[in-house]
Parts: sequence; structure tokens; C-alpha cells
Amino acid sequence: MASHGGRGRSGGRPTLEEVAARAGVGRGTVSRVINGSPRVSDATRAAVEAAVAELGYVPNTAARALAANRTDAIALVVPEPETRFFAEPYFSDMLRGVGAELSDTEMQLLLIFAGSDRERQRLAQYLAAHRVDGVLLVSVHADDPLPDLLGQLEIPAVISGPRSAAESLTSVDSDNYGGARSAVEHLLAGGRRRVAHITGRLDVYGAQRRVDGYRDALRDAGRTADELLVEPGDFTEEGGRRAMTALLARHPDLDAVFAGSDVMAAGARQVLREAGRRIPDDVALVGYDDSAIARHMDPPLTSVRQPIEEMGRAMIDLLLTEIADRRPAVSRGLDRRRAVLPTELVVRASS
Repeated sequence: MASHGGRGRSGGRPTLEEVAARAGVGRGTVSRVINGSPRVSDATRAAVEAAVAELGYVPNTAARALAANRTDAIALVVPEPETRFFAEPYFSDMLRGVGAELSDTEMQLLLIFAGSDRERQRLAQYLAAHRVDGVLLVSVHADDPLPDLLGQLEIPAVISGPRSAAESLTSVDSDNYGGARSAVEHLLAGGRRRVAHITGRLDVYGAQRRVDGYRDALRDAGRTADELLVEPGDFTEEGGRRAMTALLARHPDLDAVFAGSDVMAAGARQVLREAGRRIPDDVALVGYDDSAIARHMDPPLTSVRQPIEEMGRAMIDLLLTEIADRRPAVSRGLDRRRAVLPTELVVRASS
């Protein structure tokens, strides 16, 4: 067999199209292999790698980025104040998963906060200049204009937690409804009769689904969901304190609390102790996230585990696929991709 000597059919450097033809796959599949996307079968990856070796194809990162208007950069956008990002374990776990999945690629990760109007305006200008190849959106509220802006700019994007059931962007989420149900069912199985719920911000779809799971678990157990036992929180420790104070004032006979985050559960625990309530003897307490806070609380907190790092990895996986395909799935007329990861109730001494 004659050696190709690193020359394509045209006599110059082998092209991506020639590698695709040799491997019997599409150009986009070759791009995914070269960019390190996991969404390629082992057999396909082997065929592409063999074609690359046979043709002597050498990816030219700079030329490829210029020709494709690529920057080899991804933005992780957090539309929250920096203080919340650094205070809540959810964000650090998400960042850890994203970073781990990106570590074997040539992509750079930019962390961008957009918690104020000024920051959002600056971000909009930055994105309009197409300075990143794709965007990861974390902690997005229902009325946030950023997802729609990304759609208008046709920038590949993946959102952590859809804004609604009709989310147009590719999304990754955990089973918020099932997680909440498991928490309430656990409390009811332990003989608790007046189960309160401290919600997250209700402009967050995941928080809404947890409320749905709470109510349905009570209904299916033959209990009436008392709205006076539901108090809005905001995912902060202070929000948990305020909500717990209001719940005790309305329902001093409550004997269980399901908090929509471990951070809020920590705030609730402080108020319960100040009120002389023993955990779990007088009031059982369950949180959500299964963060380090849950493990180190006294008593250790029963909590619903979200696979947050895995969610970060899945977001990168989906985003790299859209980047390799050059356009967002929605602009190619494809159904939006939605990944929902399972949750798990981790039972500890607080319940």
C-alpha cells in the first residue's frame, strides 16, 4: 500500500472532509472526535482515529478556530450575585463537574457573573461579539432574558434547570419532583403528621417542581396540603431562618420540615433550637442537595442528593456536541435535548 505521506487528494494537507470520507462518517462526527466529545461510540472513534493516522491529518487549532469563527472558549454564566455563588455548595460542585469534563479538551472556561442589570448589559454585548463558542447557564429564573438572547444570537447553550416545562434550550436537571416526594414520604413513614415546606425561590422551575412533589406526596398519603405549612424561601440561610420563624408562628404544632436546600435547612435548624425544639425528637428536618453542610450539621442532616457534579459533566457533554455541529439544536429544527438525572434520599440523624 502506498503511503499517503500526510498529503490529501489535492496534494496539500489532508482535510477534515477527507478524514470523514476515509472513516465513512460525517464531518460533524470527525469534529466531535477531534474536540474530545464523549458522544461518539468507541467503534466510530476508532475509525476516525485510524483515518487520521492513515492520512497524517494534523488539526490546526488556530486555523480551525479562525475558519469556523471559533474561540475555543466556553462561558459559564451565573445570573446571581457573587456572594451567593461562593456561599452555596451547589455552585462549587457544578463548577467541579464542568471543569472535570473540560479537562481533556482544548476549551477554556470563563466564569461570568450577571447578577446586576449593568453586568447583564455588559454580558449581552460580549456575547453579541461571539467571543465564546458556547454558554452554560446556571441558576436561571423564569423571567431571565439571557436564554432568549442566546437563541437570537444562535449561540449554542445548555441550561441547568429549565425555566419551564416548555424550555426551548437544551437543559440538564435533576428529578426535583421525585426528590421532594421521597423526602415527604420518608417523613410520613416516620409518623410525622404536620409536615411543613420551606420552598426555594418560586420563579425557579426546580423549586416549583419540589413544591409539586411535596403536595402530591401528602395527597397520595390521604393528607390535605395545608398552605399555611408552606413558606417561600430564597435558597439562603437567612431565608431559611425567616421562613422557619413564620412557620412556627402560624403552626407551632408542626413536627417536620422539608427545606428546599441544605443552606435553608441550616437556617431553619437555628430557629428551631432557639425555640427549644429538639431535632429530630420534636421536629424532624430534611434538606435538599446533600452538600457538605448536611454531613457536618449537628445532628447530621437527612437530605436529597442531587448529582450536581454529574449534571455539570452532562452539560459540557451536550454543549460540546452542539458546538461541534456548529449550531444550536433549536436552529437546526431538532427537538430540544433534555437530560434529567435521578436523585437519592440520604437518611441521617435529623429525621
